[in-house]
Amino acid sequence: MNEFETGYNRTATQVVVRQNALVRQVYAWMGAGLAITALMALITLSSPAILNAVFGNKLVFYGLMIGELALVFTLSGAINRLSAATATLIFIAYSALNGITLSAVALVYTANSITTTFVTTAGMFGAMSIYGYMTKRDLTSWGSFLFMGLIGVVIASVVNIFVGSSAVSWIISGIGVIVFTGLTAYDTWKIKEMAAQGTEGRKPAILGALTLYLDFINLFLMLLRFTGSRR
Repeated sequence: MNEFETGYNRTATQVVVRQNALVRQVYAWMGAGLAITALMALITLSSPAILNAVFGNKLVFYGLMIGELALVFTLSGAINRLSAATATLIFIAYSALNGITLSAVALVYTANSITTTFVTTAGMFGAMSIYGYMTKRDLTSWGSFLFMGLIGVVIASVVNIFVGSSAVSWIISGIGVIVFTGLTAYDTWKIKEMAAQGTEGRKPAILGALTLYLDFINLFLMLLRFTGSRR
């Protein structure tokens, strides 16, 4: 059976079993991705040579950023054409590259601020994930609203790179916290609904893990910019 095949009949018990199985896989891979990111960030911070290579040359840094975007678009857009092994390797590679570039956070913000924000992010993410999984409401309408909010945050962030307004950055971060908090619940609900329709296997689990990983990382970064203490 194709792991993305849907529409065949199943009992309520089978639906719950499939939902639980897919959600467990998604969170297991997401957790693995976050662990890889944290490990690579620590390795980068502990090596002056790597720090200098990445942040001492803008071409290298922006090259890594472009590489991350390419991996995300490849995994998201070509998931049906990729093998499960290839999809997994892309996700691992993205998590590793993200760890290298995110090490810059530790150069800007205090360790206590990062720790506090991470704990806060984990709590908010966990609460919204539980809501998204447990709710009986149809969250379809959230999708378009949150997508528009996401586009607005991205456009405003790009514009503010050239404007350089701290007030605008503060506003963007506040809106971003709302958007990614909502996306956490919506994406969890969507994964649950996909499982209810029969979606299963490693590839959808990897894609779901990437989606929630991005929600978590972006929520963390928005909260850090909003409330974090700089060095």
